[in-house]
Amino acid sequence: MKTNLSSQISLNRVSPKYYRPENAFEKSVLTRLEKIPTDIYESAEEGSEHIAVEIAHAIRDKQKAGRFCVLALPGGSSPRSVYSALIRMHKEEGLSFRNVVVFNLYEYYPLAPDAINSNLNSLKEVFLDHVDIDKQNIFSPDGTIPKDTIFEYCRLYEQRIESFGGVDVALLGIGRVGNIAFNEPGSRLNSTTRLILLDNASRLEASKVFGTLESTPISSITMGVSTILSAKKIYLMAWGEDKAAMIKECVEGKVSDTIPASYLQTHNNAHIVVDLSAAANLTRIQRPWLVTACEWNDKLVRSALVWLCSMTGKPILKLTNKDYNENGLSELLALYGSAYNANIKVFNDLQHTITGWPGGKPNADDTYRPERAKPYPKRVVIFSPHPDDDVISMGGTLRRLVEQKHEVHVAYQTSGNIAVGDEEVVRFLHFINGFNQLFIEGKDEVIKDKYAEIRKFLKHKKDGDLDTRDILTIKGLIRRGEARIACMYNNIPLDRCHFLDMPFYETGKIQKDPISEADVLIILDLLRKVKPHQIFVAGDLADPHGTHRVCTDAVFAAIDIEKEAGAKWLKDCRIWMYRGAWAEWEIENIEMAVPISPEELRAKRNSILKHQSQMESAPFMGNDERLFW
Repeated sequence: MKTNLSSQISLNRVSPKYYRPENAFEKSVLTRLEKIPTDIYESAEEGSEHIAVEIAHAIRDKQKAGRFCVLALPGGSSPRSVYSALIRMHKEEGLSFRNVVVFNLYEYYPLAPDAINSNLNSLKEVFLDHVDIDKQNIFSPDGTIPKDTIFEYCRLYEQRIESFGGVDVALLGIGRVGNIAFNEPGSRLNSTTRLILLDNASRLEASKVFGTLESTPISSITMGVSTILSAKKIYLMAWGEDKAAMIKECVEGKVSDTIPASYLQTHNNAHIVVDLSAAANLTRIQRPWLVTACEWNDKLVRSALVWLCSMTGKPILKLTNKDYNENGLSELLALYGSAYNANIKVFNDLQHTITGWPGGKPNADDTYRPERAKPYPKRVVIFSPHPDDDVISMGGTLRRLVEQKHEVHVAYQTSGNIAVGDEEVVRFLHFINGFNQLFIEGKDEVIKDKYAEIRKFLKHKKDGDLDTRDILTIKGLIRRGEARIACMYNNIPLDRCHFLDMPFYETGKIQKDPISEADVLIILDLLRKVKPHQIFVAGDLADPHGTHRVCTDAVFAAIDIEKEAGAKWLKDCRIWMYRGAWAEWEIENIEMAVPISPEELRAKRNSILKHQSQMESAPFMGNDERLFW
């Protein structure tokens, strides 16, 4: 069962010549704007395997010399696949970590003595507890020390690193503000281990670990820039398109304290390892015509002209031969003969993406339409990772499909229960208790006992405490009710409203389980029942919680099983990826644009407002400050 098919999706078909040059000369031409050696891999798994092999090589070299191998390691999600590869090497290839010394790059401060959300705990959970490292060789900043001892503690941490001969390999991720470890914008080149106040964006990112922003520590003890740069070898990894902007700044921008990762340009043995998504903004991937001769295709031509419009401030039909020549696009003049020919080609391509008939227009010529006319009406399945993504991300399109008489099914893939605040549970408990007293005359002891039990738990609940299964069930019911009301408002019959409650999500924690066969089989069962002509899945693969990507992977895995089985219905089915709240499509990547009228916009907003528990107090609003509605 293939459970990571979304990693093979590329919005633009990038020629391997741009990221796998055949020789050193080609590489020097392609990378002439890059100031740090950068390796691009097709997937995060492939890039992680490369880093893991290099780390394993360093460990074995030190073993042969009878010396310690000192690693500086981060927590977070980026290194998980590297750690998985190292664990596999330990179990299958006999890679020993007995000579390894680990220094944790950072720790949150302040932390309670019994805190389970520490970065060290995360590091142990995903890596250190699964290998044979001597526990005495694991060192970490302490988030529980008194404030007046921090300065001396940091000095001793630096001394300890030096006592082992310094760091051999530092493994880094890159934060949303260009930070390495928690060296936030403004960090000096000569900074050492210290207490630092977290940037708001970094704190928002960390809130995924702590559950809410309020319970997230405001500072961190972090290894400094100077300490990191003293490492003999540095790997910075980045996966996914949400890291693309910062990777471009780090690799192609100026050395600046506003992007601390750019300091790596000053290191003589630093390497950037990224997947194609994280490399998307690098010039050789995004604008290859600026560094080399291109392999032109329709998508690349469209991308080039959209870019040229933004550079010149002109609409497509007003671009001239001079504009092409002055901006490195003279190849297109040779290809099309003139600016006019290229302009009209892309203008028509873009115009043909616009349609008021997302399910296809019946009895119409569909030669230049994004969706085919037949069959009509179509059976449509809209997969919504959470119980509100359908209306948030494609509420107008959904409404059009219903009004145009298609058979629309909405499949809510997860319960969304952890995104409901405790006060919502209390509100519904009051209702249930009042209902019991008014209509059952308070005779139901089960309701009274359960009411008292849950109220007691919530009253004494501390930050970091996991909800009980009963509370998670109530939170899931709240979100179900809201989704049903939204479906009714959009005239979708409730028997076409499917709650899949995929098991991977039901951990009660921010961190979910890996996708499993059970998740995929639930989706497979629905697809076999409906046999849709259209499937809509979440296309924001860099979504801040990761749930969207996992949900889309589950759909693709189910479709892959049907494809292998030779399912006939698949031959007449198209899959569309929608985007909305987290990351809109770039103009050149849009394949179907559905116009929305003021009335439809109002209806879409009203659909979103049905999800009352998510309005302004939802725990996970993401990095975009706009409210969904």
